[in-house]
Amino acid sequence: MRSRNPVFSRRGFSRDNGYAGFNTAPQAGGPAVATQGNPYAQPTGDQYAQNPYAQNPYAQQDLQHGAPPQAPATTGRMTIDDVVLRTASTLGVLILTAALSWALLPIDDANIGRSIGIGIGAALIGMVLAFVQSFKRKASPALILTYAAFEGVFLGVVSNIVDNRIADGAAMQAVIGTMAVFAGVLIAYKAGWIRVNRRFYGFVMAAALGFILLMTVNLLFAVFGGGDGLGFRSGALGVVFGVIGIILGACFLALDFKQVEDGIAYGAPREEAWFAAFGLTLTLVWIYLEFLRLISILNSSD
Repeated sequence: MRSRNPVFSRRGFSRDNGYAGFNTAPQAGGPAVATQGNPYAQPTGDQYAQNPYAQNPYAQQDLQHGAPPQAPATTGRMTIDDVVLRTASTLGVLILTAALSWALLPIDDANIGRSIGIGIGAALIGMVLAFVQSFKRKASPALILTYAAFEGVFLGVVSNIVDNRIADGAAMQAVIGTMAVFAGVLIAYKAGWIRVNRRFYGFVMAAALGFILLMTVNLLFAVFGGGDGLGFRSGALGVVFGVIGIILGACFLALDFKQVEDGIAYGAPREEAWFAAFGLTLTLVWIYLEFLRLISILNSSD
């Protein structure tokens, strides 16, 4: 059920073909409930008692002292601090390279062609790196940070063009809009106003696939037919699709939050925090670009 599309995929913190976020959530009150559907569950004391010599290195010592065998303490598990730190690192690299490309790649008439070419090249490299990471079973911090660096170059060029040639202050408006969506979805998720379940996941994925398909068709018509293709990215229709794109991004944020929550609850390894950082970065980039595009359309129609 898990999608592997690097643009809007969320791997989930599991090692099987399921989606960890929609398994039975761990609850207090019994080992059977706590380990059901949990790919990271450790054997419990009762399980060790059935075969104290199978996996528990402390079983013989416990039995000698007449104490029930206990599972060894687990270490190296993902925490919210790990997710925050790695997400901050990834976004920090992205913001730094975006600022550098804004400053070092001029968009005046004499240099705009070269700057756009570099930005497009960086976007293609970032896309390839995102695909590679999405299909890897283990998170690669170097790969994720390199993706963030190239994505930042692309965002810096695009933001500079929109901000200076289409709508003054558009980049800051898009940043504020992205932060507002992030904060709003986080508050709604923590308050329980958004319930992430199989139905929610299926609806979001179906809507995203339809959205991507329509945008791809529009791009093909624009490339081969000229103009704006089917008009999905201009005028009133463009505004509608821009809003839909932002709403889809907000839905993916909810999926991200659910997977982070489940990963921590299930005791996912610490390195899985890089997957969380990768997914959150992809989603925030999506939302930012949709805001930037929406602002461009609104100012072009003035």
